[in-house]
Amino acid sequence: MTTVDAESPSRRLSSVGGALRLLKTFTPEEPELGITALAKRLGVAKSTAHRLASTLVSEGFLEQNPVDGRYRLGLLLFSLGAQVRRRMDVSEQAVPHLHALSTQSGETVHLAVLHDAEILYLRNIDSPHAIRTRSYLGVRMPAYCTSEGRALLAYSPPLVVAHIMRARLQPRTEHTVTDKAKLTKILAQVRDSGYAIDDEESENGMRGVAAPIFDASGAVVAAVGLAGPAQRVSKTGLRKFSALVVQAGQAISARLGHHHK
Repeated sequence: MTTVDAESPSRRLSSVGGALRLLKTFTPEEPELGITALAKRLGVAKSTAHRLASTLVSEGFLEQNPVDGRYRLGLLLFSLGAQVRRRMDVSEQAVPHLHALSTQSGETVHLAVLHDAEILYLRNIDSPHAIRTRSYLGVRMPAYCTSEGRALLAYSPPLVVAHIMRARLQPRTEHTVTDKAKLTKILAQVRDSGYAIDDEESENGMRGVAAPIFDASGAVVAAVGLAGPAQRVSKTGLRKFSALVVQAGQAISARLGHHHK
């Protein structure tokens, strides 16, 4: 008895690369292409081009013209591109409010988005103080123990939160909350108060507070936060800064078309 081996990793990677190259062949000047043209531009057999195109159609990345059978980019790509555009819009609309928050607080200010189980910093303004917390563009941090991450998770769909909760929550400091039941309660408190706190949980000697940012549909798309050394930002200070952060979050949300109730 013989068996057919599963597709090898190298072939899968080759197929992915071919599919991506196929998508790149479409241009504004030539928005629709037939199999012959696709095969020629990719330098592959028509059968290979047809296999790649059929897979992309089934996944929504391509569509077929019902009249002549030629292929064109699918609406799924528009949806994916809109997600990237929303992030760009948030980043651009947030700039004046980040500067205002930086001036008002004197601490390091962040703009972050959720990326899988982590937050990704899109923008930051460092504190003018010699002793300060630093953040770097593109740096990722766990969502469960950062103020920005909690502000995002508190308003994210339950399936997103459940996905993160399935993994083991690693302690980053002796203060990190790793008990999932307790974290669930913390997220509920964030929804009640409108802001999230990081009390030396992501990094020893650092405290932070953050608030969510919503788009016109009411979906949470980012979080604005500030952080500073614990020796300067007391627990009482966090409460004071929370009002500034919430105000900034609401102002940025308004620029995105969301109106706070």
